[in-house]
Amino acid sequence: MDQAESLRNIIKMNSQPQRPLARVITVTSGKGGVGKSNTAINLAIQFRQMGQRVIILDADFGLANIEIMFGAVPKHNLCDLIYQGKNIKEIITWGPGEVGFISGGSGIVGLSNLSRDYLIYIIQNLAELDAIADIVIVDTGAGISDAVLEFLVASGEILLVTTPEPTSITDSYSLLKALSGHSRFSEEASQIKMIANKVESDEEGKALFSKLNSVVARYLKLPITYLGSVPQDTNLYKAVMQQMPVSLANPGSKSARAYQKIANTLMYGEAEETMQKRGMAAFFSHIISTKNPFRQ
Repeated sequence: MDQAESLRNIIKMNSQPQRPLARVITVTSGKGGVGKSNTAINLAIQFRQMGQRVIILDADFGLANIEIMFGAVPKHNLCDLIYQGKNIKEIITWGPGEVGFISGGSGIVGLSNLSRDYLIYIIQNLAELDAIADIVIVDTGAGISDAVLEFLVASGEILLVTTPEPTSITDSYSLLKALSGHSRFSEEASQIKMIANKVESDEEGKALFSKLNSVVARYLKLPITYLGSVPQDTNLYKAVMQQMPVSLANPGSKSARAYQKIANTLMYGEAEETMQKRGMAAFFSHIISTKNPFRQ
């Protein structure tokens, strides 16, 4: 039995019908500085205010965007689970609004070289997130690195954050091109939804989506949908400086209301059968069962 088959068997053991599976939503962008981590955090806050239990996995390894924006310093990260024998509950840090987050750390690049026993331990721990959280939001790094693509390939639900800047549009297209050309990407198993960030109006957001979608549909034949827009808002900038999500710091602001609308669409605007609930065991196994997915 090879390693991939072993991992699939573990997934089956952790995916019994009576066991609830978390909804895994991956937030990504073609370039940095477009508001990706802000989007992940504020959607998490909005989901939590709807009564959902939410965990953010900060998969922008080596950086600390989530913890900085939350103003919370984690005692442990994912590397401590992998290499120090910590369990999943020990590496969760609870931030504002009772949203938990897991810091990725920087040593995760060695995942592909771990033994089968280590991988089993990791997957079984991550499977416990299905009992702890209703929704797991994965905040990837920006750009088109191998690590980012592996997370996107493993995800059934991808939120692509784009701004009107020409470089953002170009980089979003490049990311989708790289994703669609990935050997293990399944168009049928993945939903890609664009969020227009830092726009002057929802009309500008829709125009931005139309511009990107026309090129993607023509050259990549890849279906993407428009999820909504987040306007330029000085309150959002102030909240970032205060290390507090704007959805908590100023819930009546334009940006907070926009995040609420997007979260409502994700939560209630879609049929239950369209929601990809794979659970964390399946999500992570898809990543680490490949040969050296985090190669530089």
